[in-house]
Amino acid sequence: MSPGASAPPLPVPAAEPSRRKHRALIAAAVALVVTVATALTLNSDDGDTPAHATTPGPATAAPLTVSTRTYGWDDPQCEAKYLVDRPPAEVAPPVMGQDVPGWVKAHRAVAADEQRVALTVQGTGDEAVVIESMHVGVADSSPPPAWNAYLGSSGCGGGVETRSFDTDLDPPHPALAPKAGQRGFPYKVSRTDPEVLYITAHAGTHDVHWYVDLQWNSAGRQGTIRINDHGEAFRTSGSRGRPVYEFLVGGTHWYRDA
Repeated sequence: MSPGASAPPLPVPAAEPSRRKHRALIAAAVALVVTVATALTLNSDDGDTPAHATTPGPATAAPLTVSTRTYGWDDPQCEAKYLVDRPPAEVAPPVMGQDVPGWVKAHRAVAADEQRVALTVQGTGDEAVVIESMHVGVADSSPPPAWNAYLGSSGCGGGVETRSFDTDLDPPHPALAPKAGQRGFPYKVSRTDPEVLYITAHAGTHDVHWYVDLQWNSAGRQGTIRINDHGEAFRTSGSRGRPVYEFLVGGTHWYRDA
């Protein structure tokens, strides 16, 4: 090389792709694949995956109401029996009428041997409602508690036309049958024409928690209403072999009857 001559420029190596740019390209490709796959799934016609996820709206209200009277005896001379986990000195005298539920609740009493439940069914709209059937279901069944049995007035009343049914709670699947002389389902109710349905439940060897399912039909709609004791299952228990106490009219204390 002659003096004063400039050196030729050195070759510059090709720049490697930026790692950051490379990662960005990969992420974009992955996002594109996911988007295409999602679109294909949502537009699939195989019926396995819904095109749109929906949140169910509120259920349409049943076109009837059911009012429950848990101790619905209607014989003016009737008596009921209750199991109470207390000695006689700690049990208040029996009561009548609307005071019965309060007495039962205060003593944590259980209807013994049989229980009569009154259901007042009434339509709420202009359309008539057909009561197709009622079925008794058992929520729990166990041996009767070893408590004392007390006889007491059950809030009797009379003069109401009734539809009466019997059921035996001891079998695993109780059947509901019309009493003699009564016709079975269906019944029709409306806002101006309610029905009072009575169910007499019997228990001999079990302590049973139970409920009633009422099936209805109206104007092309149908459904089922579960009926219980104001949010809790009805409870009826056998009392065989338990001490029985009675409180005489005008008396001052319980005395052993059996």
